[in-house]
Amino acid sequence: MRGPRARIRKDEPRPTRRPPTAKELPNPVELFVGIDVSKATLDVAVAPTGETWSVPNAADGMRQLVQRLKELSPKLVVLEATGGLERRAVAAIAGAGLPVVAVNPRQVRDFAKAMGRLAKTDAIDAAILALFAERIRPEPRPLRDSQAQELEALVVRRRQVVDMITAEKNRLAAEPPSKRVRTDIGKTIKWLQKQLEDIDVDLDKSVKQSPAWREKDDLLRSVPGVGKVLSRTLLSLAPELGSLSRKQMAALIGVAPINRDSGTQRGRRCVWGGRAHVRAVLYMSALAASRFNPVIRAFHARLIAAGKLPKVALVACMRKLLSILNAMVRTNSRWTHEATS
Repeated sequence: MRGPRARIRKDEPRPTRRPPTAKELPNPVELFVGIDVSKATLDVAVAPTGETWSVPNAADGMRQLVQRLKELSPKLVVLEATGGLERRAVAAIAGAGLPVVAVNPRQVRDFAKAMGRLAKTDAIDAAILALFAERIRPEPRPLRDSQAQELEALVVRRRQVVDMITAEKNRLAAEPPSKRVRTDIGKTIKWLQKQLEDIDVDLDKSVKQSPAWREKDDLLRSVPGVGKVLSRTLLSLAPELGSLSRKQMAALIGVAPINRDSGTQRGRRCVWGGRAHVRAVLYMSALAASRFNPVIRAFHARLIAAGKLPKVALVACMRKLLSILNAMVRTNSRWTHEATS
């Protein structure tokens, strides 16, 4: 017969169960760390121990984080790519010799939904990232040097300026009734075009300062239809070019056809995901190559003659052009009319 239960008064503090630390576990286990990055704080969670803490997203907090992570010696540290806020933390962790990777936030959110975790807070996101690291184990990537980061920033900024120029030209084409507004828009367009010229000059300097980039740039631009914009976009935003197979490269950029079949249903193939910025520039280059590149032009004409839709044929040309560039970089060979994927 069980004795009476001890009653806890409402005003008395309830006992809390603290998760065990790594040293308190009976056997050594592999630890995985998830870090949710915000502008003010870094929320940290450890799997499978369940430890959590937070530090300020500042120099002092970064030192505390690195010191604590060194004590844990985790198998992997995972953060989300949050538009640049994660770069300082990634650099500090990688500089300490710890394996770290920044992953696509969409992958982590889909993983959370698959686990039935629909709530979203900073602490929950950190725990999900730790669980994602433990279950999925994404492969850590080497940290890019300062030159590569600078080139990437310039390429991204160039795209932003081009988008702003397009937006202003569209506003001017709408013929606003005020003459003063039209004048202001014209001044803005001229200023943005000057910014674009300055960015192009900086891009030229960045490429010329690196012998390896200069060699790759000359190699890529030997292909008819490939200009400096695509070449520098691939150098900065697709450094894997030449190190992957053609199918892996197509999937990475997002030009590989995705099956949509289920049971007896046979859906239309489509492209989705990948690196949208690279794909947008590749589209314009493929459009030019379908007219001026003999290999791509013949390939495009063959697809159109077979009854393919124009956009489907152009996406296939994008994939063909990317495969050719990937093979050229892998074999370090310049363009020839006999180039194939």
